[in-house]
Amino acid sequence: MDQEIKTKKSTSLTEQAYLALREKVITCELAPGSDVSEPELAEQLAMSKTPVREAMSRLCLEGLMEAFPRRGYRVTPVTVKDMNDLFAVRAILEGAAAALAATHINADELSVLEELAEAEYVMGEGMSTKGFVARNQMFHAAIAQGSKNPRLHTLIMRHLEEGTRFLYMGTRARDVNFETNSDHQKIVTALRERNVEQARAEMAQHIENTRQGLLQALISQTELNVTF
Repeated sequence: MDQEIKTKKSTSLTEQAYLALREKVITCELAPGSDVSEPELAEQLAMSKTPVREAMSRLCLEGLMEAFPRRGYRVTPVTVKDMNDLFAVRAILEGAAAALAATHINADELSVLEELAEAEYVMGEGMSTKGFVARNQMFHAAIAQGSKNPRLHTLIMRHLEEGTRFLYMGTRARDVNFETNSDHQKIVTALRERNVEQARAEMAQHIENTRQGLLQALISQTELNVTF
């Protein structure tokens, strides 16, 4: 029984360390390309090194961290190719979802989308940025759900999750409030009008606008450690 309690406690601490460190990576509190070590992270989290080591192993498996024997860890750098590849896939998947949603989404779901489309944040304010990113993800997820195609929804959610770090980097580098809200409103309008091809086009254009804006911002923000 004592061993079982110890195992559960260890698992709980590992999960806590994993969630905390993953958020630091996703939100760029731990910047892409930065070096980190078990002792310093354990000190930051007020934990022993064991749960931190186990959490770091999980992050390495997810591709968010890289391990170097006898040297420690590095937050996986961001590459322009990764970003371009991800946004190209998103444009195809989410364009298809928007087209389907134009036919299948209902009035209540559209009302939720209109509210989510008005999300804003203040640059440099952590909590408002997190709220903006969350509402942005909810907006895109709601359209994927509105497609009424579970397989497509699953694929889109996977790519949205992967792209979260890019979104945080973009919100740090420039003010995306107006651009995002304008694009989202155009998408909602196309959905309300049940215009299948317009919905597809507006979503694809929104994703391309986001990609171009992010690319320009990252090129000018060399401290974000982007690999070309």
